[in-house]
Amino acid sequence: MEPPLLPLLGVALVLLCSAGLTRSLTITSVDQSMFEKAQGEKVTLPCTFELSAEDEGPLDIEWVLIPADNQKKEQIIIMYAVDRVYNHYYAGLTGRMQFTNLDPKSGDGSLDILNLKASDTGTYQCKVKKAPGVQSKKIQLTVLVKPARTKCSIEGSQEIGKDVTLKCVSQEGSPLLSYDWRRVSGTQNLPATSVLNKNTGELLLKNASREYSGTYSCVATNRVGTDECSVELNVTPPVNTAGIIAGAIIGTLLGLSVLCSIIFCFCKKHREKKYEKEVHHDIREDVPPPKSRSSTARSYIGSNRSSLGSMSPSNMEGYTKTPYSQVPSEDFERAPTQTPAFAPSKVAAPNLSRMGAVPVMIPAQSKDGSIV
Repeated sequence: MEPPLLPLLGVALVLLCSAGLTRSLTITSVDQSMFEKAQGEKVTLPCTFELSAEDEGPLDIEWVLIPADNQKKEQIIIMYAVDRVYNHYYAGLTGRMQFTNLDPKSGDGSLDILNLKASDTGTYQCKVKKAPGVQSKKIQLTVLVKPARTKCSIEGSQEIGKDVTLKCVSQEGSPLLSYDWRRVSGTQNLPATSVLNKNTGELLLKNASREYSGTYSCVATNRVGTDECSVELNVTPPVNTAGIIAGAIIGTLLGLSVLCSIIFCFCKKHREKKYEKEVHHDIREDVPPPKSRSSTARSYIGSNRSSLGSMSPSNMEGYTKTPYSQVPSEDFERAPTQTPAFAPSKVAAPNLSRMGAVPVMIPAQSKDGSIV
């Protein structure tokens, strides 16, 4: 039995020696390769390593972001080389990333990312190089958004006997979101007729009664956080719809009557103003007023005063042929077809004397023309 054991022991010793001679750097942080964090939080991606005596080259540590599309190249985000840190490669993380250890060559090349954003989700890889040793490790980071701006509302009539739906929706939050309703006031138990949909956040209350009244609270939840809102339910007796409709009709009719009265008054006022304007335009300001008959008569009688005073028997014959009682006026200057001439009028002797006329005795004449 001894001869066969000697060759086996020799092989084992050779393998152990060869393993010791080829030993190089190794990455020791292999426990966790997936992280889920909430937006705004901080994450530390681990990358610790050990060097061997055979690793004599310069130490290089790189963190790269591996794109989901295999056709695209890896994006370097931070690097440690020749005792210096270079972190200006990736603008999306500028000012929000750093090595956890200020001296990465001590064996800790872990990466801190601050104020996480949803866009930071991706696959990160740590590469450690020290010739001839080279090692790498991949880590999957998922940044989730907590539920936020959750709003509660009531849909349907809050009357006894009606179906009422309580709704709950988060404006922000990564899927999968789950909603849960609970009653805050009273028995704190949901009514027996309620139906809850945790995916949509709807709580249906069938055949509502007064006992359903109270405060209800909704809690939205995902893997990284929660948010909640509340709503007040007040179940009341049915409203007298007939009275409401009658009141609405009466109010409408009254409003129409008032509107008609206003329109009527406006139209009446408008017609009155229009009539006043028409009457005002009929009085022409460019036409002079007509001369009065009294002024015309006075001028005529005044002109004849001298004629009567100078009458003599020699010129009496001419005046007997011409009627002196006719008063001239403007009408004589117009065409006969426009205005008929005024009929001659007689002036009594006393009136002539008042006007300043001088009485003259006119000799009587016979039929044959001789003076009597």
